[in-house]
Amino acid sequence: MFLTISTTGNPERPATELGFLLHKHPDKAQTFSTSHGTAHVFYPEASAERCTAALLLEVDPVALVRRGKGKGRGGAPDAALAQYVNDRPYAASSLLSVAMSAVFKSALNGVCRALPERAQAPMPLRIDVPALPARGGAELVRKLFGPLGWTRVDAVAVPLDEQFPEWGDSRYVRLVLEGELRLADALRQLYVLLPVLDDAKHYWVAPDEVDKLLRAGEGWLATHPEQKLITSRYLARRWGLTRQAMQQLELVRLAESDDLDVESIDNAVDETTDTEEKPVPLAEQRRAAILDALRAAGASRVLDLGCGQGQLVQALLKDTSFKEIVGVDVSMRALTIASRRLKLDRMGERQAARITLRQGSLTYTDKRLKGYDAAVLSEVVEHVDLPRLPALEYAVFGAARPRTVLVTTPNVEYNVRWETLPAGHVRHGDHRFEWTRAEFRGWARDVARRHGYGVGFVPVGPDDPEVGPPTQMAVFTMGTADTPTTHTHTEKEANAA
Repeated sequence: MFLTISTTGNPERPATELGFLLHKHPDKAQTFSTSHGTAHVFYPEASAERCTAALLLEVDPVALVRRGKGKGRGGAPDAALAQYVNDRPYAASSLLSVAMSAVFKSALNGVCRALPERAQAPMPLRIDVPALPARGGAELVRKLFGPLGWTRVDAVAVPLDEQFPEWGDSRYVRLVLEGELRLADALRQLYVLLPVLDDAKHYWVAPDEVDKLLRAGEGWLATHPEQKLITSRYLARRWGLTRQAMQQLELVRLAESDDLDVESIDNAVDETTDTEEKPVPLAEQRRAAILDALRAAGASRVLDLGCGQGQLVQALLKDTSFKEIVGVDVSMRALTIASRRLKLDRMGERQAARITLRQGSLTYTDKRLKGYDAAVLSEVVEHVDLPRLPALEYAVFGAARPRTVLVTTPNVEYNVRWETLPAGHVRHGDHRFEWTRAEFRGWARDVARRHGYGVGFVPVGPDDPEVGPPTQMAVFTMGTADTPTTHTHTEKEANAA
C-alpha cells in the first residue's frame, strides 16, 4: 500500500517544513512496526520549492489469515483461497488507515511543537493514492472528497488490464487530491474515507469505533452530504453503532448552527449519573460462562487448576452454592497475590474454611485432587509445551477424574479482529500455542474418548460468523455422550449489544 503527501514552498517558507509537521526527517528513511505489517516513511523529493513524503505499508496477507506455522501460531485449514489471494498488500484500506494513525499520530492531532502556527494553518497539499478500492466507483470518490475543500479531486478508474480495454474497469481508482487544507484535516479525512471506500475493515468493529469516527470527523463529518453512508460503512453497517454516531453528529450540527458547545445542548442527564452501558471485558464474560457451566453441572466442590492470581476463586467465593474451592498453581508468587486479593488473613472463619490455595504442578498426578465435582482449566493449556500436554491430560482426566472439567483457551482465528495485535503474534508472550476451533475440538474429543467423558463446546464472547468467538470452552462430563455446542447467556447478550 502506498500514498504520497506533497507540498510546495519558497525560501521564506520552505516546503521541507512538511517534515516538521509529520515529525519525520526528510533526510532519513524510517521504518515502523505496525499491527499488520511494516511501514516505511521516506521522501522522494525534499527541497525548499517542493517536498513529498511517502508512506509505504508492507502487508503479509498470508500471515493475517494463518498466523504462521511456528511456535504459538495456528491456521484455519478450511480457509478460502480468497483469504490468501487478495488485494491487501496493494490497495489502500483500513490497514493503511491504522498505519497512518500509528506513524503520523501527532500530525493527525494537529500537534507540532516546532511549528505550532504552521500546523494550524492551511497549506498547499497534493495527496496521491495510486490504488484505492472504491465500491461505488469514481463518482462516489468525488462525492466524498468534493465537499471537503479540495480544489481538485481526480479519481481515474484503473482498467482490469491495459492490454484488453474491452474487459472494462476494475473497482480501483487512482486518487489525486489538491487544495489548501490543514495537514491534520487532510489526514483525518483519509483515515476515515479509505476504509469507507473499501467498504470493509480488517478488524472487529467495537463500540469505541464511534469515538474514533467522531474525533477524526470533527469539523467536517457533521455537515457532510454523505454523512449517513460514511458513518454506516465506517462502522461496518452495525446499526446500533451507526445510530449512536448519527445522534452525536446531529448534536454537533445543532451546536455549530447556534454557536454553542455540544455539552450545553446535551445536558438532559446529570453528569454524575453514569447511564452508559459499557462493553463487558472478555475476562469477565469468561468467568460468567464458567460459573454458568459449573452451576448447570451442580458442582459444589471445585478445583481451579492454574488459578493464577485468584480472580476466578474470588468469583466462586461470592456464590454460596460452591462449598469448597481449591486453587492450585505452580507459582508461589501468584498464590501470594491471590491470598492478598482474597484477604484471607482478614476473612471470617466460615468463609476461610471454604478456600484452599495449594502449590502444585498440573503435569504431575496429585492424590489430593481426587474426588471433586468439577475442575476448571481457564486459559491454562496454551501455557503448557505441547509435549507436556499428555501429562496434564492424564493428571486431570486419568488421575483426579472430577465429574466435570471445563477448559477455556483462546481461538487463534479470532486474532485478526484485534486491531493492535501484530500479524503472526499470539495474545500473550508466554503462550506456547493457540488453537483454531477445529484443532481445539479435535484435541478435546480425543481426550474425552480416551478417558470416558463426553464433551460439548461453548463460545465465549461475540461469536463472529467468520472467525468464531475470542474464547472457546470445552465442557467435559464423565460417562456421557458428546453434547452439542451451546451458547451462554453472556455470549448472546454480547452479540445483541
